[in-house]
Amino acid sequence: MPSGDQSKTETGGALSPSAIKTLGYLISSVSVALLGLVSWKMASKDPLMSGCLIAGMLTSVIGMLLRWISHQRE
Repeated sequence: MPSGDQSKTETGGALSPSAIKTLGYLISSVSVALLGLVSWKMASKDPLMSGCLIAGMLTSVIGMLLRWISHQRE
C-alpha cells in the first residue's frame, strides 16, 4: 500500500501535486489574458491606462511564473 506522501500519479491515479500547481498557474495566466482582453476596449483610449493594463498583466504573469519556478525547485 502506498504511503500518504506518494503522489496519485505514481500509483496510477490523479494528477501529482506538481502537475496541479502547474495547471493552476496556467489557468491563472489565461484568466489574466482574458480579463486584459475585455478591459482593452476602455484602456486603449488612454495611453496611461493601456500602459497600466499591460504592466499589470505582465507583472501578474511574471509573478506566477516565479512562484511556479520556486515550486519546481522545492
